[in-house]
Amino acid sequence: MNAIERNIERIRAEIGRAATESGRSPEAITLLAVSKGRTAEEVHAAYRAGQRHFGENYLQEALPKIQALSKLDLVWHFIGAIQSNKTRAISEHFQWVHTVDRLHIAKRLATQRPAGRALDVCLQINLDAEASKAGVDAAAACELAPRVAQLPHLRLRGLMSIPVPRLVFEDQRAAFARLRSLYEKLAPGLAIPDFDTLSMGMSDDFQAAVREGATIVRIGTAIFGPREGAQGREGAQGREGAQGREGAQGREGAQGRKESARIGKA
Repeated sequence: MNAIERNIERIRAEIGRAATESGRSPEAITLLAVSKGRTAEEVHAAYRAGQRHFGENYLQEALPKIQALSKLDLVWHFIGAIQSNKTRAISEHFQWVHTVDRLHIAKRLATQRPAGRALDVCLQINLDAEASKAGVDAAAACELAPRVAQLPHLRLRGLMSIPVPRLVFEDQRAAFARLRSLYEKLAPGLAIPDFDTLSMGMSDDFQAAVREGATIVRIGTAIFGPREGAQGREGAQGREGAQGREGAQGREGAQGRKESARIGKA
């Protein structure tokens, strides 16, 4: 058994314990292996350990891996910031998108999704109003969610967030509890059966997330080990999720921020 296989076995056991201690079934939680910066060979090693769900932040890095591993039964999740000029390729090559926070992006994904199967999407929530991270606040989410839910070829599954890093376990739980509360507020009004997902928790805080209802945990470093050159907490600035706004320093920057605030009047 190699290191990746051992790590996956250990993490699944930790997820199982956290779920059991909180009265949940371990089968209710999906382990999403964050393979950003990892090779196709590393992904294949995780696959051999039974891992099927993989998350990618950057389209140009992800596409060669998706092609190289196309014969495997993998489920690919896009967890990075979305630029308008990348929506077609994302919609065509991924089964999940966790980082929808603008109506016009959701519309593009819906229009460009190939026929045959809806694209599963989550709204990204910026719980702590961090300027460095994408996502909408709770009030904007209440406006955006029903609009996204009505779009064809998309299936609104739930919410995703990357809270500010917290070292104290109970503080971690409190942050995730806020996302769960928002989910519970939205669910009755949406009345859609597949709205069942809380994508939250990374390598340093996934046990707290599981105890607060996470259904998908996004784990990179704890599976694959530290990336060369990585500093600090993996995910502290969204390294296991949406890393800020990919377009905040490019063509989507200020426009994306304004549209997130007003939920895209288009």
